[in-house]
Amino acid sequence: MYFKQFYLVCLAHASYLIGSDGEAAVVDPRRDVDEYLAEAAAQNLKIRYVIETHLHADFVSGHRELAERTGAEIIVGARAGVAFPHHAVNDGDVINLGQLKLRFLETPGHTPEGVSILITDGETTDQPDKLLTGDTLFIGDVGRPDLAGGKGFTAAQMAGMLYDSLREKILTLPDEVEVYPAHGAGSACGKNISTDTSSTIGQQRRLNYALQPMARDEFVRMMTAELPRMPAYFPFDAERNRTGAVSLADLPSPAGLSPAGFQARMESGTMVLDTRPSDEFGAGHIPGALNFGLGGKFASWAGEFIPMGTNMLLVADTEDQINEAVMRLARVGHESVNGFLAGGMDAWAKANLPVRSIPQITVAELKELAIDGSDLQVLDVRRPAEFRGGRFPAAINLPLEPNLATTAATLDRARPTAVICQTGYRSSAAAGILEQAGFRDVRNVTGGTTAWIESGYPVAEG
Repeated sequence: MYFKQFYLVCLAHASYLIGSDGEAAVVDPRRDVDEYLAEAAAQNLKIRYVIETHLHADFVSGHRELAERTGAEIIVGARAGVAFPHHAVNDGDVINLGQLKLRFLETPGHTPEGVSILITDGETTDQPDKLLTGDTLFIGDVGRPDLAGGKGFTAAQMAGMLYDSLREKILTLPDEVEVYPAHGAGSACGKNISTDTSSTIGQQRRLNYALQPMARDEFVRMMTAELPRMPAYFPFDAERNRTGAVSLADLPSPAGLSPAGFQARMESGTMVLDTRPSDEFGAGHIPGALNFGLGGKFASWAGEFIPMGTNMLLVADTEDQINEAVMRLARVGHESVNGFLAGGMDAWAKANLPVRSIPQITVAELKELAIDGSDLQVLDVRRPAEFRGGRFPAAINLPLEPNLATTAATLDRARPTAVICQTGYRSSAAAGILEQAGFRDVRNVTGGTTAWIESGYPVAEG
């Protein structure tokens, strides 16, 4: 058996290439599919199948493009109701791939149509070797039951299905079966996923909190309590995967615009997304720009904050970064980048057009400001669970969400405001939003709470 996991850190997404005797299947592909094609060619494998464990809500799949470019058959669970040619599988169905047998288990709970794939290598054993669990079972967690894939069902109903799938299907497998999920730590599809990207049934039976002995009702209550807010773009992506996205090559390329042309597009209402790191954004940016740097979970945050179909203009240092941003935006469904600033902020500055800046302060400077009697207010924009786990003692918690400008109305716009998160990435975006909302003196804390704690400064918890 040839088996490879492709892990995309920025989306915390795992996909797979499985091969035997010159034949291959790709499982849960991301939208940009060239890496699968290159790897299959390098291993002398022909891709016969493209398999979706479920209709992913947090990214747009490349199943349609991959099938068109290889002639492969798309396989999905029978309950998916997709609008493209496919092979629908039911519980217990088996397909052969060279010496491999891929057996499909219906495992609803995260979505109604979810399936897991049990792999047996007939060349070496008659016992199952690996289980691809999609978003049913993660490492250290299980799929949340309240996302768009469960349309028509309540979160409690989906949680009940998940309980049955785990107990009646997955936990009946031998302890030595290896587990490979579709997501890892940082994905919004689970509440507390491990940083590990694989495990075994036995390890998960012992260590995964959701697999411990409990009654069905208790499991349902646990899985539906304190669920994080569903990101706004999830329903869109699930429906896009139901119909199948167009090839990336068919998307129009954004045009490079002069500063004057860029400004004219802005004034017509087109939004500006600045993809540079927080320190560069803070040093000088176009008034009104939203900042999510390419170095972090860029696509996820853009999907959350920018409604689908919004016309966008991009700012970056190089055209390679523009191309990367366009591709990463397309991964979550954004296909409406209308242009970019040719020459970047250097060209904008040379044209003598308006520039704003946000001071970047270290945690040492924050500490000094906090003890010198200043009127500083500190805003922590992390999630509540992060905030409770350890924070700057006097911080106020308002999570970074699309409605931050509204929730921040409880603060005093006239007071100096320092914004802090875990590392400085989210706080840079939040600082720009506060600036647009009329806050007069906003500062971004570089290094964030991580740097504050590592410096040995006082920490509040709870």
